[in-house]
Amino acid sequence: MAGGSSAGILVFRERGHEVEVLLGHMGGPFWRGRDSGAWSIPKGEYGADEAPRDAALREFREELGIEPPAGELVPLGEVRQSGGKRVHAWAVPGDLDPEGITPGTFTVEWPRGSGVLREFPEIDRVSWFGVPAAEARIVTAQRALLHRLVELVEGRSGGGRPFPRPG
Repeated sequence: MAGGSSAGILVFRERGHEVEVLLGHMGGPFWRGRDSGAWSIPKGEYGADEAPRDAALREFREELGIEPPAGELVPLGEVRQSGGKRVHAWAVPGDLDPEGITPGTFTVEWPRGSGVLREFPEIDRVSWFGVPAAEARIVTAQRALLHRLVELVEGRSGGGRPFPRPG
């Protein structure tokens, strides 16, 4: 679907002076073997009858099979991906174990035109990345979310630092 709206949550942690983010590698046959541009924040589509923040929480649970970290969701704003989809995102500190994630699935005809429906994980793996490594992997438009997060964590956004220091 071209266009549309998605909402998601960017979980982050601080390791020394480095910010790390939790990203998911998009599942299914289209993304197999790709790394650059094949990672995303956990997110998903929502309709007019659902608030974006509520959708972000729901999609996090659906895509990762776990609850999002407790804590205030801080808005990161919106980005528009190349296909026109608008992505609304929030950040929350947390330290999730990628091994504890049980991804949701989707069904698609594969191979195309075969008439065979197959089930694939929405996200086939999850990993922590420092921001420079995340920038090399994340969907291009979502890089802006990483930059906004770093500004917030470092208190450079003009509004102070919304996240308490760990420890």
